[in-house]
Amino acid sequence: MPTECLFREDSYLKNCEARVVALTEQGGIVLDRTVFYATSGGQPGDAGELATENGLRISIEIANYTDAEKSEITHVPAANAPTLKIGDRVTAVIDWDKRYARMRMHTALHLLSAVLPYAVTGGSVGDSESRLDFDIPEAGLDKDAITAKIAEMISSNASVSSRWITDAELEANPGLVKTMSVKPPMGTGRVRLIEIAGLDLQPCGGTHVRATGEIGAVRVTQIEKKGKQNRRVRLALT
Repeated sequence: MPTECLFREDSYLKNCEARVVALTEQGGIVLDRTVFYATSGGQPGDAGELATENGLRISIEIANYTDAEKSEITHVPAANAPTLKIGDRVTAVIDWDKRYARMRMHTALHLLSAVLPYAVTGGSVGDSESRLDFDIPEAGLDKDAITAKIAEMISSNASVSSRWITDAELEANPGLVKTMSVKPPMGTGRVRLIEIAGLDLQPCGGTHVRATGEIGAVRVTQIEKKGKQNRRVRLALT
């Protein structure tokens, strides 16, 4: 049964009411709807807790997809957590501080990919430091210059929004896809785009802030050579 992914339409939702619809063999809890972002696209799944109507609190270590189509999410409880049963009603609550830090970082990475318009070969979203890997031929990259360009984009307080296009529209516009290693999920008939007004537009299922000004100060901390043409650029919140 597909999970209603509330975070896709509103990244700022911290909790929601939900019902247990399945329990996996590994002990995961599947809800009919959730605010928990599931591990995908280099962004870790949310942690938090499920609170039951009778006062039980189940600590959730991470949320993951159960299928390649990314339609069903399982919430992985901590060891020795209380057991739920199908039909139980719960309140799902995310660790907001961790989620918001990742929202800021993920949006900052989109700005980084706008500053460095090269194919992205990999990436990872962290709570305080993240990275993108670029397919860049031998070239001098200046940490301070990149940091300054990102800071300018952040200070513009450009709006960040999402919208959906069809699989066919994406196939007709292949230039929207920047990532070489992670392709946007297709097959459901639609693909989510993240637009930073006047700065960036690309497919992404991650969570983002509403305006670049929310990112705050960031800086490029390191640029590493990872092969003949691969460059790893690390970005940190300051």
